[in-house]
Amino acid sequence: MTVDRLIRIFAGSFILLSLALGVQGSPLFVSPWWLAFTAFVGANLLQFGFTNVCPLGFILKKLGVPETAACAR
Repeated sequence: MTVDRLIRIFAGSFILLSLALGVQGSPLFVSPWWLAFTAFVGANLLQFGFTNVCPLGFILKKLGVPETAACAR
């Protein structure tokens, strides 16, 4: 796994979880305020697209996750 792939996995998981907890029709509904977390993740992805700066990326790099996958030819 690479940093970029893990960022996408974390973002997708957080969005799906916060939607499940924030949408009233969901069996896991807790509060509509969970939708604010969905907006936060979306805003973070947007700024990451423009600036290429991601807090999760920094954490993953510090943990030793490789930035690119080795080519297997």
